[in-house]
Amino acid sequence: MTAPAFVRRLAPSFRRRLDHGRAASLRPHLPRRIGARIAIAAILVAVSAVAILATGTLVLGAQSMVNLMTADGHPASEAQAMFDSSVGRITLFAVLIAVAAGTILSAVLAARIARPLREVGAAARRIAGGDYAARVPREGPEEVADLADSFNQMAASLEEQERLRRELIGNAAHELRTPLTNLQGYLEALRDEVIPADRATFESLWEEAQRLVRLSRSLDVLAEGDTNSGPRHLVEVNLPAAIRSAAELAGPAMAQSGIELDLALPESAALRTDPDALAQILANLFQNAARYTPAGGIVRVRLIRRDGRLEVSIENTGPGIPAADLPHVFERFYRVEKSRDTARGGAGIGLAIVRELVEALGGTVGAESRDGLTCFWFRLDAR
Repeated sequence: MTAPAFVRRLAPSFRRRLDHGRAASLRPHLPRRIGARIAIAAILVAVSAVAILATGTLVLGAQSMVNLMTADGHPASEAQAMFDSSVGRITLFAVLIAVAAGTILSAVLAARIARPLREVGAAARRIAGGDYAARVPREGPEEVADLADSFNQMAASLEEQERLRRELIGNAAHELRTPLTNLQGYLEALRDEVIPADRATFESLWEEAQRLVRLSRSLDVLAEGDTNSGPRHLVEVNLPAAIRSAAELAGPAMAQSGIELDLALPESAALRTDPDALAQILANLFQNAARYTPAGGIVRVRLIRRDGRLEVSIENTGPGIPAADLPHVFERFYRVEKSRDTARGGAGIGLAIVRELVEALGGTVGAESRDGLTCFWFRLDAR
């Protein structure tokens, strides 16, 4: 039995659409936007499914109806005409409705996916132009919403890095300006013979030059910590011995200031670490404690095991650090008392170097201050 006339009229059209939809000659003309591509793909899927269903219904339905009616004594042509006028038209109407509904739903889905992606792209262009406050709303499917979350986290990180960069430049310029201004004033006074060229004057010039040298070295260490992403040279180190060596270097300066140094260390505690970085960490912490411990004060150094890690704490007596300043003491150029730091020669980046180095070694660092006691500590993995 041949296919009904309705099917014979529709089948070539469906075949041509499907064949031409896959033809390579049409590929260059496909839209580039993801929303349009999603909509076209969804529409093609819907049309293909409806076409297969309609073709099956029309072919098999017509065959079954013709067989039943001819068995009942009706002519085949009459059965075919009845099928085309009833089921065929209803099927065509249903196909048109299904295609229209599929097109609308596909357009809605494509817009729902494409709109958040366009917003991410626009925000990315704003950030590339220097607007680090750009953010995107969390909307769309879960995967797109996760993309928005990740983008916003990246934007917040870039904004914070830009803030730190600006502060670093401003603070570094300030730190350089003070000793340079002092040097310029002394040299002008010497040139104009306003002050005598005696030992005291040259000692003052030497102190200002030393400030510049210390600042330069600290900036070098800090920059090296930022850019050195390669593997560090790790060796087994006896941590108590390293602490005692750092204490021996800091001891004379503390003794000269009348500061008592109290060490409570085990005989041995091994860990694998970078010995140069560890020495820098300890030197900076001892120097910080000596700078802010008043005459007659005490610096206590302890080494304990905590949660499988070795914790070194350096505690000193003194005025302490206000609670509002504690979260910021490891930031570059941050000072609790700017005038006091300047008078004592601090550049405000020693503790920033400590944090950079400790974190580079996979450790953690922190500070506590209460009741006239200030404690800086760091933890590294034990061997």
